[in-house]
Amino acid sequence: TSSANSGNHPHQLKDGVWAFPPNHICNSSRSWWIECEPEPVLVDCPPVNQSTIKTLKTFSSGRQCRIVLTNRESHGRVSELQEELGWSVLVQEQEAYLLPRLNKLETFANEHSTASGLKLLWTPGPTPGSCVVYAPAPWNVLFCGRLLIPFKLNQLIALRTKKTFHWTRQQKSLEKLRKWLPRDPRPSLASGVGLSSVGGGNLVEWEGWIAP
Repeated sequence: TSSANSGNHPHQLKDGVWAFPPNHICNSSRSWWIECEPEPVLVDCPPVNQSTIKTLKTFSSGRQCRIVLTNRESHGRVSELQEELGWSVLVQEQEAYLLPRLNKLETFANEHSTASGLKLLWTPGPTPGSCVVYAPAPWNVLFCGRLLIPFKLNQLIALRTKKTFHWTRQQKSLEKLRKWLPRDPRPSLASGVGLSSVGGGNLVEWEGWIAP
């Protein structure tokens, strides 16, 4: 699949899935747009500028959309984005305290399904409230936040870093995730880390998940 271009504009990777450029104010997090009905979803916060806001207004076509935040490092300037767009924000409950300025903030505990059928799972480890977003068919993509990050081109790996909240819990989250996802067909993978030099912004095939 194609990789996300540099610059201010998102890049379409397949029908209904777009990757935004890395957000450099939050450790190069990568944001994704999922075109789904009746409630499109923006996964994590892209760079907030006039180009992004214009693009998101075009994508939404007047619909009420939702922002899902997969971990505390992907919040960016989400409060400014909400002021511009008025969309609600969904976050795992352990990281809601980090967003006191948001007006439309919703939380979930272990699992959640959106109005459009996207499925969320709490996967602590990278941060206390990390989660993943699974978009079933016709997309069949797992948006994995920082649980899996680019390692080599078309490869993702779980990696312990100096910012990892709890490595043992992350390993348990990976086991839980494998059991939770459908086995046939296995989804493509979309990392929330935007390292373009090693394929950040690509959709990676399931076989590109490299086990430790």
